Amino acid sequence: ILTVLGNSAVLATAVKRSSLLKSPELLTVNLAIADIGMAISMYPLAIASAWNHAWLGGDASCIYYALLGFLFGVCSMMTLCAMAVIRFLVTNTSKSNSKITRTTVCILIIFIWLYSLFWAILPLVGWGYYGPEPFGISCTIAWSKFHNSSNGFSFILSMFLLCTVLPALTIVACYLGIAWKVHKAYQEIQNIDRIPNAAKLEKKLTLMAVLISVGFLSSWTPYAAASFWSIFNSSNSLQPIVTLLPCLFAKSSTAYNPFIYYIFSKTFRREIKRLQCCCGWRVPFFSTGSSAENPMSMMWSG
Repeated sequence: ILTVLGNSAVLATAVKRSSLLKSPELLTVNLAIADIGMAISMYPLAIASAWNHAWLGGDASCIYYALLGFLFGVCSMMTLCAMAVIRFLVTNTSKSNSKITRTTVCILIIFIWLYSLFWAILPLVGWGYYGPEPFGISCTIAWSKFHNSSNGFSFILSMFLLCTVLPALTIVACYLGIAWKVHKAYQEIQNIDRIPNAAKLEKKLTLMAVLISVGFLSSWTPYAAASFWSIFNSSNSLQPIVTLLPCLFAKSSTAYNPFIYYIFSKTFRREIKRLQCCCGWRVPFFSTGSSAENPMSMMWSG
């Protein structure tokens, strides 16, 4: 519910202010689409299976669920990676050379979806496997089958390097570079009584982007650890509750980005208030505010 309401608000705000959106902000929209897509297409089936105390639909629905989970998960990871790279380029490039066109971002988004789809369909064509989670009410990559399969292990190793490690290292490197840039900027103006608004905004933008990426990575780290443990050990070595909790924690990653936008963007809060007035409903965790900034420009302007 939080994922659908929060990301729907992000998308509604983006549509309403589409003429004011900067090109890189389309990546924020893409991230919201991936999050809400995961919630709508996957979570109802998992919830119904939980109430049923067993997976519903058999092998076909299991493959459907696992494929979409892998697709949206890789898409979110690569979108965060692209956001970090563009944020780094915007921060470390002169204004005259930092123009990122809408066409460039659209091509990047298409590449992200094609890249994610490529990895998601590989288990369907024989490289890797999809199967149920140990707790029995969710499906994903069949991690436990890989400890005695060279085919499966090569898939896991390749996927781990190209869809997790490399994007994560890129994100960390980009934000370390941004942090160093901001630190140097503050050193240069430390003797000035009043810190320029641009420097304050730069620091705020960086903190917001870092929180989004760190939140995603930290929510998926326990799940990755449990999954890799099951690769080298039998599926019975971990109790179902031990594998269930990291899975639920990972799925929560789709819900909190709108809260980060809410904290850092006064205009986003103002637009939510307008949506509430137009639709006649109230969302208790969204409050009011006002600003002249664009609703999602907190990610990119500076």
